[in-house]
Amino acid sequence: MSSSLPTVYILILAVLAGGVGWFATPKGPNQTLIRTSVLLTLACCYLMWMVTFLAQVHPLERPRRSLVEE
Repeated sequence: MSSSLPTVYILILAVLAGGVGWFATPKGPNQTLIRTSVLLTLACCYLMWMVTFLAQVHPLERPRRSLVEE
């Protein structure tokens, strides 16, 4: 079995990237829009990666062996 550490590491990386995006946003009338877009993009990318990773680590269905007789 694989550990859950990669999901935690990538989560920490996404949170750090969100912090950088939060403070690196230029001042102006669209600051809230840019911050929301950056954070929502990071959250969606992390969730998509996590679901894909966990689906490969813990599949819902076991592989079936085909019984082909020749």
